[in-house]
Amino acid sequence: MPLTPISRTAISDAVFAQLVDEILSGRLVPGDPLPAERELAESFGVNRHAVREALKRVQQSGLVRIAQGGNTRVLDWRDNAGLDLLVELTRTGVVPPVRILRDIVEMRRSVGTDAARLCADRAKNEQLDLVATAVDRYPVGECPFEELILIDRAFWTAIVDGSGNLAYRLGLNTIVAAIEEIGAIHLTGFPAELADRDAHVALADRIVHRDAAGAREHAEELLGRIVAALGD
Repeated sequence: MPLTPISRTAISDAVFAQLVDEILSGRLVPGDPLPAERELAESFGVNRHAVREALKRVQQSGLVRIAQGGNTRVLDWRDNAGLDLLVELTRTGVVPPVRILRDIVEMRRSVGTDAARLCADRAKNEQLDLVATAVDRYPVGECPFEELILIDRAFWTAIVDGSGNLAYRLGLNTIVAAIEEIGAIHLTGFPAELADRDAHVALADRIVHRDAAGAREHAEELLGRIVAALGD
């Protein structure tokens, strides 16, 4: 496989990125052996320590299996990788961007809807105060899109933290990172959703008053708009 020599200081990161790209692009398929550390180091033009560190990360991502004293073989990422690989998928183009966008916003709706329900049901009073404070930041009038993104992130972070679900919190981080990688401006309907202050205030009101069913309903409607827009 053709590899590009690397001359950066943080070389293990670059080695990791190239190996991931080789696998996700399909140039390395499940079952393929990777070259030995020495050969990889020579191809990349780096030391073996950098290659070893990169391989550990590739293994942790579920993309390869490193056998003691044997070959490092490529795994099928669809069967073995975790949610953290989503950001890498947005970079490689192995999955059509429209498919990734659709899947991301569907996941966002699912996580946000249930997090709103859980937050209303079991958040501590101080966490509900954070939700109320966060929703007050949504502007009444026009606001730069970049600022709206930060306001919206703080609002949903407060809700997810209030849900007490660690998996949802990590999922939120992945969703945010993937949207940043693709570019939020490409999400049809996203600017209109963020600018709808009344809808966010209504959702926060349900959560603060511990109306779990109402919070779930409002969140599903609000987050479902962008899902419908992409579907159209």
